[in-house]
Amino acid sequence: MATDSWALAVDEQEAAAESVSAVVKTSANAEKTDEEEKEDRAAQSLLNKLIRSNLVDNTNQVEVLQRDPNSPLYSVKSFEELRLKPQLLQGVYAMGFNRPSKIQENALPLMLAEPPQNLIAQSQSGTGKTAAFVLAMLSQVEPANKYPQCLCLSPTYELALQTGKVIEQMGKFYPELKLAYAVRGNKLERGQKISEQIVIGTPGTVLDWCSKLKFIDPKKIKVFVLDEADVMIATQGHQDQSIRIQRMLPRNCQMLLFSATFEDSVWKFAQKVVPDPNVIKLKREEETLDTIKQYYVLCSSRDEKFQALCNLYGAITIAQAMIFCHTRKTASWLAAELSKEGHQVALLSGEMMVEQRAAVIERFREGKEKVLVTTNVCARGIDVEQVSVVINFDLPVDKDRNPDNETYLHRIGRTGRFGKRGLAVNMVDSKHSMNILNRIQEHFNKKIERLDTDDLDEIEKIAN
Repeated sequence: MATDSWALAVDEQEAAAESVSAVVKTSANAEKTDEEEKEDRAAQSLLNKLIRSNLVDNTNQVEVLQRDPNSPLYSVKSFEELRLKPQLLQGVYAMGFNRPSKIQENALPLMLAEPPQNLIAQSQSGTGKTAAFVLAMLSQVEPANKYPQCLCLSPTYELALQTGKVIEQMGKFYPELKLAYAVRGNKLERGQKISEQIVIGTPGTVLDWCSKLKFIDPKKIKVFVLDEADVMIATQGHQDQSIRIQRMLPRNCQMLLFSATFEDSVWKFAQKVVPDPNVIKLKREEETLDTIKQYYVLCSSRDEKFQALCNLYGAITIAQAMIFCHTRKTASWLAAELSKEGHQVALLSGEMMVEQRAAVIERFREGKEKVLVTTNVCARGIDVEQVSVVINFDLPVDKDRNPDNETYLHRIGRTGRFGKRGLAVNMVDSKHSMNILNRIQEHFNKKIERLDTDDLDEIEKIAN
């Protein structure tokens, strides 16, 4: 697999305009703009890609809804069953895939069927979905035809590069396949035609290349992939651009759309972009909190919260703990105070570059720091097996100061994973936060017990 030199000669300043901003707005009352919302999600998605050393073992059951209920549904247990071209099979094994992941088992037979079928699939980070759609694209390409045949849209420049890396790895035994990046800053001569068979890029640039600049003939596209749809639609412009690109494609073009979440807005968008789809959804297991013991501690001030935290941490022999704060300012203050007390503390917050965050998580995962203090930037998708305690130094609230139940679940779900028991402790310092806690209890129909952190016997009892 080769990439032409010009394909990566990206002007950094212009690329930065399309890049993930490292600054995440965490002010309690600052309503996020569409752009900031997209940046949060895009940064989180990129972070998940960077910290995945291997595929996650997804326990969610997969539900496959076929477009044609009469067609024989099957899933594959090995890559050989897919009858891939030998050089692609070689690429798959060279990447370290021994057998298909759960999403691959179900998605690949649909994507590689003859005639090709459309697909809307829900898949979390780390489940092998990028490799799945890359395999679908590479399987459809005719190397002898020197023009774009597969088009993949990513929400940001960085995420496009990540997918490009997978294409290059999987296609490395297929040197006649070429890849071009349709990203801002990749300047081509007007009127030039592209000879690369696969184009990956961001919606605005891809739209320009298809319509205004005519570098790509959209009528020759055989496979259209829209990745990270939930991140994509956080920006209104991206949504419109993606739909405009889709409308230029031929009727028999295979449409594949992937999203980590399937909120109503994502569904509506997916149905506009993908006609007559097969659908793969994760069956939502009852999010059980049974393995997590939940407590709250009454405090009258920030300093009292800190003291309660020290009592708690001193009395429990824990492998590792994550502490969530509402703002970067509180997180920085708390990390500094804990360090003064002699704790090995790591700080993770939104102003860090995504690569810096990945390095902090890696150190925490390796046990070099025992405590990770963070804002919501870290609430999703980070699995550290040794985490046994999660502390909400501030309870999660939305921009209107109402309980953010989903974030609460994601936060405390960092513990009690992998079948182990976990402990979640919530710091309550006002009538308002007590009200938030009561509403969280009602939402999950789960009692949160009061804990006295001055009573060491009680703390030791909950630890056991």
